[in-house]
Amino acid sequence: MYTILILLISVELYCENQSINKNNKMRSAKQTFQAIADNICKVIKGQDQAIRLLLSAFVSGGHVLLEDVPGTGKTTLAKALAKSIDAEYHRIQFTPDLLPTDILGVSIFNQQDQDFHFHPGPIFTNILLADEINRASPRTQSALLEAMAESQVSIDGKVRPLADIFFVIATQNPIEFHGTYPLPEAQMDRFSMRFKLGYVDADQEVAIMSEQIRIHPLETIQACVSKQDIIHLGQQVSAVRISDEIKHYIVSLIRQTRKTQGVLNGASPRASLALMKTSQALALYDGVEFVTPDHIQEVAAPVIAHRLMLDSQTRFSGTTAYAIVEDILKATAVPV
Repeated sequence: MYTILILLISVELYCENQSINKNNKMRSAKQTFQAIADNICKVIKGQDQAIRLLLSAFVSGGHVLLEDVPGTGKTTLAKALAKSIDAEYHRIQFTPDLLPTDILGVSIFNQQDQDFHFHPGPIFTNILLADEINRASPRTQSALLEAMAESQVSIDGKVRPLADIFFVIATQNPIEFHGTYPLPEAQMDRFSMRFKLGYVDADQEVAIMSEQIRIHPLETIQACVSKQDIIHLGQQVSAVRISDEIKHYIVSLIRQTRKTQGVLNGASPRASLALMKTSQALALYDGVEFVTPDHIQEVAAPVIAHRLMLDSQTRFSGTTAYAIVEDILKATAVPV
């Protein structure tokens, strides 16, 4: 009898310790997220939601397309993120004459040893800013496809892995189309999210001006977490619980895009995976152990909308892909 009692107490204490450890890990993850967000907010004002979306894509292994007018802080956001984690950062200005080798690297013949030596391109980094990505030709844009999907590049018949942390932030200007090449569907599908920063309110704009009278705030921020912390966050994301009901909810949303009138091509299974992973990251950001429908609904439009191809009649009517996703969210039953 005493043996059984001791065994039951031991099991109870073990379960209690496991629960405490899990809660501590969730609390630690939330604090790490908040530390990065607070650090970025020293530079980027009034963009709390954009920072939240950016970090959820970052730690879940995705990539982000920022589509907005010039001067809203897209480049600054990428730099602030890189500085906050003490990561290697490279920027590529995409132009019509940019070549794939300018991104990936090139092998150059060395006269001394009579052999070719590979010189890595800017893609071998942690955070890559692909600025005005739609200004490069489709051939050059395609240089990013393998890197974004598989974290590797194939050059001269060799597969070269990228860094453990590899995150692409691409930008494009939605109002200037002269000298641009629209991103093909395969390229768009590689981005976990597309969203805008938008304009800040008047008070925040005044604050931005005041802070940059003497020096740009970007020059003063320091790293607040390490790259190892980010790798650890990524491992924790996959441990966030997501129920079968939530998985079916995700699939229902994605499948509905393929049946909606006015949509030529709906979202692919890659969209389902992106929606699952980013919602897991958001749950971790909030310090909870499981994904809720609210997490799905928060990222559904940024994850799905850019993957939809609308027919000409729908586009000319003024209906946007974002609006279609919002309608699908309203019409789809939410799991209890």
